Parts: sequence; structure tokens; C-alpha cells
Amino acid sequence: MSIIVTDTGFLRGTDPAAWIAPEQRRDLAPDTDPRALPDLLQGMELVRISFPSFADGRGFTLARLVRQSGYRGHLRAQGHVIADQYTMARRSGFDDVEIDADLAARQPEAQWLARADWKSHDYQSRLRGRAA
Repeated sequence: MSIIVTDTGFLRGTDPAAWIAPEQRRDLAPDTDPRALPDLLQGMELVRISFPSFADGRGFTLARLVRQSGYRGHLRAQGHVIADQYTMARRSGFDDVEIDADLAARQPEAQWLARADWKSHDYQSRLRGRAA
């Protein structure tokens, strides 16, 4: 079973992406050629970028490239993303993160919520707070 992580914690109830037709969904591997993005993204409402390992950060770069290419649909990180990476996922352009139940058990909702205020938890905000 998958758990969807949002800025408000673990999604309870039906995943809104479940209503997106299969032909309007695309799964991308982290090694997807960026030159292929315009063709791959055309007509897609949901794009999921897989993370085979928390140590593989290529998905963050790919997400940024997807957003820079003009994609405005739903962008989801899927796989082994850990709570400490949630802020980076959101800043890279992901709307949410999909993890498995085992990872959610090891990293409960409170750990994800601690990083949910991703817009203000950056080093510049911390420095400005100390300088004031």
C-alpha cells in the first residue's frame, strides 16, 4: 500500500490522482533523457518520478527540468524518498511524495510534518532570523 505525503501530512482518504485516466499518467525513471521531456509530458496530468534509493538525487534534478519545461500538471516523487528530503522534493517542483507503508512506519507522519513548512526552512531564513 502506498502512502501519499503532502504538506499537511499523510493523505487520508482517496488519492485525488486516482481519478486521472491511465493514458494521462507517465512514470519517469531518474535517468530519463531531458531532451525527451517535451514529448513525454505532452497531454499528461500526472507525472511520477521514481526514486530507487534515497541516495539517488537525480529525480530532484529531473523534477526541476520538468517544471522548467513548462509542465503545470501534478508532479509526484515516488519511491524511496525520506522525510529529510521532503523539503528538497517540494523545492524541486514536486507536489507530493508517494512512499510505501514500510517507510511510513519507519518515518512516521510527525517526521514529515516537521519538514512541511518547506518555504521558510532554508538556510537563508535561519540566517535572517539570527541576524534580526
